[in-house]
Amino acid sequence: MSCSLCSQPASSMEPISKRLKIIEEDTGSTSIQAADSTAINGSVTPTDKRIGFLGLGLMGSGIVSNLLKMGHVVTVWNRTAEKCDLFVQEGARLGRTPAEVASMCDITFSCVSDPKAARDLVMGPSGVLQGIRPGKCYVEMSTVDPETITELSQVITSRGGRFLEAPVAGSQQLSNDGMLVILAAGDRTVYEDCSSCFQAMGKTSFFLGEAGNAARMMLILNMVQGSFMATIAEGLTLAQATGQSQQTFLDILCQGQMASTFVDQKCQNILQGNFKPDYYLKHIQKDLRLAISMGDMANHPTPMAAAANEVYKRAKALDQSDNDISAVYRAYIH
Repeated sequence: MSCSLCSQPASSMEPISKRLKIIEEDTGSTSIQAADSTAINGSVTPTDKRIGFLGLGLMGSGIVSNLLKMGHVVTVWNRTAEKCDLFVQEGARLGRTPAEVASMCDITFSCVSDPKAARDLVMGPSGVLQGIRPGKCYVEMSTVDPETITELSQVITSRGGRFLEAPVAGSQQLSNDGMLVILAAGDRTVYEDCSSCFQAMGKTSFFLGEAGNAARMMLILNMVQGSFMATIAEGLTLAQATGQSQQTFLDILCQGQMASTFVDQKCQNILQGNFKPDYYLKHIQKDLRLAISMGDMANHPTPMAAAANEVYKRAKALDQSDNDISAVYRAYIH
């Protein structure tokens, strides 16, 4: 979810340095906030560092496209190589293996589906670790658990590499628009080196301190979003079950305090039967599972997330894994 009322856009004519605000909070976190999408107004000065990108899924594709548009030199790799073709046509270079990309590039980003994929990419055959040399930077953008981040940080730094985690809050559309929110933690100097990249792909980035903190914050955010989406689906189906108009329910909802672009778009798509993925249902269920596990480790109750998780598991059993998170609606009508 995004809150469009949180800040007023600054003039796109202002230089980028004046449109960015650095905020030091009591927690020690830092926020670099672009008042509007730098990818849209085209005002990014690209770093001269060579950028690698591994993983061209729903989020990665939009990120790479914006990096290229802003003039970054990008080498790409994807497990299914044909996904690279479009980006090579747009000017990207092609890497044969993750190890080769890490070896060729100064900063290598990855954005894959889950903790296992993230570990395999680094430590598997021809993995990133084989291409890491002293000074090389690795940025993990996948939404994974803090333990995976700690492990990846340790193995990268053991080779003299520099590590940053930078999961993103958003969707395929926000990725395409360069309007993601980046949550970063780890090596502060890598965060600073990634400044032009983060400006190209996102509207705001936060630095949250030591590695693992961004994973924790990202899981909490996605736990809230997943639980909220399940509740909205429950409301829509209860309206139908009690003889109320679902469209009227949505119209009333969008005139109240919960009105948001997220609610409007997701509900309209549900009513139209459009479940084309903007964020995969299987991924939000994974995030809920990891958030619940994180709560267990902190001895903190997560009953709302646990209930939502069961609904998403039912939706997965109904073959909704590769549909949008809004397809959780179908768990209530079967």
